[in-house]
Amino acid sequence: MSPRSAPTSAVGLVVIGLLCQEVGASLAVLLFPEVGPLGMVMLRLVFSATLLLLIARPALRGHDRAAWVAVVQLGAALAVMNGFFYLALARLPLGVAVTIEVLGPLVLSIIASRRASAWLWAGLAFAGVVALAGGGWDRLDPLGVLFALGAAVCWALYILSSAKVGAAFPRLDGLALAMAFGALLSLPFGIANAGTALLRWDLVALGAAVAVLSSTIPYTLELVALRRLPAAAFSILMSLAPATAALAGFVLLGQHLSILELIGMALVIAASIGAVRAAGRRADEIAEPTG
Repeated sequence: MSPRSAPTSAVGLVVIGLLCQEVGASLAVLLFPEVGPLGMVMLRLVFSATLLLLIARPALRGHDRAAWVAVVQLGAALAVMNGFFYLALARLPLGVAVTIEVLGPLVLSIIASRRASAWLWAGLAFAGVVALAGGGWDRLDPLGVLFALGAAVCWALYILSSAKVGAAFPRLDGLALAMAFGALLSLPFGIANAGTALLRWDLVALGAAVAVLSSTIPYTLELVALRRLPAAAFSILMSLAPATAALAGFVLLGQHLSILELIGMALVIAASIGAVRAAGRRADEIAEPTG
């Protein structure tokens, strides 16, 4: 693969991953009445971990302490992020939940930029969040918003730890191990939430489908893309998640959004792109020789 085609193909991988993720999230919402949000998280992570372990067959030896710490951090980020996100989906429209969640990568980009313009992007994002509420947060479920904000924090941690795991482990080894750790963390909460629904094979099969769409495919593609793209470029692409989520929510769940909510999403996406581009320019300036 030529140097020029590598970034292009990586962009395609991220976009495909986003589409699969939102289709999987829509299917998960439909299963909430049967297995609950945390039961869905457990099914998603358990099946994803099983598939990745079978595919990657990761070696357990030959890794230093820092590599294992990165795996634990990524696994914890995956479990908690998915838990918060699905709890938010139970109370908020898909597009709204994802727009709030994307504030995590946005704040990460603003911090990385260290430019005065970062405050401009922060203000734009704030305006977007206000518009997202249709002019008043009272129309959104407060607990759902808190869950989405928790997912936002975990998404930022996921980006940081995923890059570390991708650098420390070959192929998909690190992701498979992290997914397995995340699945173990989710087991007690998922079993308590789903209960006897886990004995229904049709629901378990649908949970496996959600796992493939929402975790296995997107996280694998993202990990591969992170090896070919700078973190800043990756974050720009991830900022498109609110748009794909709103589309999936409308087409698959019949969730209609107001003009103000759509404007809010557009503002958050614009702020994310601007902040990440500013961070990228700063990185280039630091890399340039001064003499």
